[in-house]
Amino acid sequence: MENEEFTTEPTLFLIPTPIGNLEDISYRTVRVLQSVDALACEDTRHTRKIFERHQLDSPPVIFSCHAHNEDRAVGRILSLLRDGKNVGLTSDAGAPGISDPGQRAATAAIENGYRVEALPGPSAVITALMVSGLPIPAFSFLGFLPRRPGRQRKVFNAYAETPGAIAFFESPFRVAKILKIALECLGDRQAAVCVELTKKFERVHRGTIQELIDQFDGVKIKGEVTIVISPNIDEAPIEEDGPIYI
Repeated sequence: MENEEFTTEPTLFLIPTPIGNLEDISYRTVRVLQSVDALACEDTRHTRKIFERHQLDSPPVIFSCHAHNEDRAVGRILSLLRDGKNVGLTSDAGAPGISDPGQRAATAAIENGYRVEALPGPSAVITALMVSGLPIPAFSFLGFLPRRPGRQRKVFNAYAETPGAIAFFESPFRVAKILKIALECLGDRQAAVCVELTKKFERVHRGTIQELIDQFDGVKIKGEVTIVISPNIDEAPIEEDGPIYI
């Protein structure tokens, strides 16, 4: 099959990487990783593990693009695109630009008239929504919530009446604290605390918010955490008709 990605037009490829299990990578992602002229990585060490695991050849140029050097890295990406190069961009895990570096590079490339293409791939948010077992007629993704409780309350209050589930990332050290604020603002809904998704010690804790508070209060946990809270049942849309097939 002809490789449609690589035309004569220089392109910035936004490349999702596995959130834990290194087998969660598509054939297309492997092909693009091996074919780009340069690769910008949130952490080059993390991305090199993917190359080692799948026995891939590294691109000619690999450099860092993270929160502390993003301005300089974006300038380098634009310079490579001006030279007619295809550039890939990866974050540590998941999708670039979704609570990770990448948005500024994509915006700069678009504003300068370059082609930007996003590859589908692993997502902690979608994985958590699926494994939660909760009804998901729609959802709001809040990323990482603010650190201050007052601002956290403002965020939860703003979404209290929306007819969808709520998903967000949280530090493993603040799970019980954030759930207490969620209980205060949203009521005692069903929820799921997803820890280390796709990794060896993956675990999903389900129950009401109060039950999860009781479970996590004073408990030290390790790993990446994604929390899903069920929709406000009173506001959730009621499906009067079945699906329509065309």
